[in-house]
Amino acid sequence: MSVDKQIAVEFRDVTLRVNNRPLVSNLNFTIRQGEVLILLGRSGSGKTTTMKLINHLFTPSQGEVLFDGTPTTEWDEIKLRRKIGYVIQEIGLFPHFTVERNVGLVPALEGWRTKQIRSRVYELLHLVSLDPAQFAGRYPHELSGGQRQRVGVARALAADPPVLLMDEPFGALDPITRLELQTELKRLQQELQKTVVFVTHDIQEAFVLASRIGLMYRGEMVFLGTPEQFLESPHPEARAFMECIKPVI
Repeated sequence: MSVDKQIAVEFRDVTLRVNNRPLVSNLNFTIRQGEVLILLGRSGSGKTTTMKLINHLFTPSQGEVLFDGTPTTEWDEIKLRRKIGYVIQEIGLFPHFTVERNVGLVPALEGWRTKQIRSRVYELLHLVSLDPAQFAGRYPHELSGGQRQRVGVARALAADPPVLLMDEPFGALDPITRLELQTELKRLQQELQKTVVFVTHDIQEAFVLASRIGLMYRGEMVFLGTPEQFLESPHPEARAFMECIKPVI
C-alpha cells in the first residue's frame, strides 16, 4: 500500500463508544502535513475525544486512525507520543522542576547529552520569547499564566515532533494575553511548519489560527473546510457560531 507522504494523520470510519454510547461517530478525514486544523465545537461535542484518538489515549471502537501511514494501534505508544507534542490548558509543568528542566524533560528521556539539551532548551525559550538568562532557572510558580503557557509550548516542541496537539491551551488566559499567544503560535507554526491540531470553542480563535476548521457537533464532524468556506456554510451549527462574532450594538 502506497502512503501519501503529505498526510500526517488519517481517520477512517472511526467511531468510539463508551458504555454503548458513541462519543464520536463516523469520522473520515485527513490532516495534511504543515496545516493548522482547528477542531471547533461546543463543550461535549467530541473535539477533545477526537484529538485523543490521534495520540492513542483512546482506541477506536471501530475504524482506525493512521499516524504517518500506520494505525495507531500498531505503534509502540511511547514512540508514538514522542512524535506528538501535547499542550493542554492546565499545562502540567512539574512544580519542583525549573523551566530549563521542564522543557528539557523529553530530550533527557531520549538520552540526549546534557550540553545538547541545554542548547535545545535555550533555543526554544528564545523561540517562545522567553529570555533564557531570565527564565531558565525559575520555577513554574514564579511565572505568569502566559509565561507558563509559553513554557508548555516550548516543552511540547523540545524533541522536534512533527505533530503538535493543543487542547484549549489559552482558554484560561485573559483576552489580551490570549491574543498575544495566538499571534505567537501562528508565527511559530509558519516558521517551523509543524502540523497542529488545536481544540477550541472560540470561533474568533479559530479564525486567527486555522488553515481549516473541523466543526464538531454531537460527536460528528459536520463541516470541514477553510475559514472562508466556513463563512458560507449553511449548517445550523456553523451559523450559530457565526452569530457569536456579530458586533453587539
